[in-house]
Amino acid sequence: MVKKINPILKWAGGKRQLIPEILKLIPKNYNNYIEPFIGGGALFFYLAKNNSIINDSNKDIINLYKEVSKNPNSIIDELKKYKNDSDFFYQMRKNIPKNKLKSACRTIYLNRTCFNGLYRVNKKGEFNVPYGNYKKVSFVDEENFVNASNLLKKTKILNKDYKYVLDKYAKKNDLIFLDPPYLPISKFSDFKRYTKEQFYLKDHIELGQYFKKLDKMGCHIILTNSNTEITNEVFKDFTIKIVNTKRNINSIGSNRKGEDIIVTNF
Repeated sequence: MVKKINPILKWAGGKRQLIPEILKLIPKNYNNYIEPFIGGGALFFYLAKNNSIINDSNKDIINLYKEVSKNPNSIIDELKKYKNDSDFFYQMRKNIPKNKLKSACRTIYLNRTCFNGLYRVNKKGEFNVPYGNYKKVSFVDEENFVNASNLLKKTKILNKDYKYVLDKYAKKNDLIFLDPPYLPISKFSDFKRYTKEQFYLKDHIELGQYFKKLDKMGCHIILTNSNTEITNEVFKDFTIKIVNTKRNINSIGSNRKGEDIIVTNF
């Protein structure tokens, strides 16, 4: 039996809690698995399908996955040198290495030690999440890391616009999982800004058009987003399921409940 692979990164808005619901929707037979907004990749790592295609506009995340696929042991050795303290954290946050392997290590370290696993940048593209002040932090699970590396070695890893990926690679009977930056439910919901380029309302509407295009091609499509009037209107021609979720990012416990939608074309 193949051991389950956990995501390498903690991820605000990650799909771990939705996996039981999403698994009910996975078709028994499909060709390639394509995820053009990979982020933390919870579903990708859970399915662990060889020859998948993953993509993200965040170059640091894609560099991380590429380096993990090539140099897992070197990354493990490097991370063992890092310290979980405030001074080291802010030094790492300030200094951006040019070396790709050390840049990958920095991404993992900041993700594991920053507040709530956020990946947020300012308009200059600079990582700006504060130190999480956790007493005990594990930078890497070595066995899981190696298993993730073996999967990533058999995966096409891209740093492109999602439209390029879908136009070039999507084919009939592929499984496409679309997990874009969610449409904010309030003006204070912009914690998922993980590239300096925003994903605006017009982008969500355009993604809805791509959903229809993929449907006509005969792809199996699963999409997640926040439950809003706009998202329900954009995807009204398809099957929409509302799922209760937890918003662990909120510091107020009573505000940690939310609703996502899971949209399918089947």
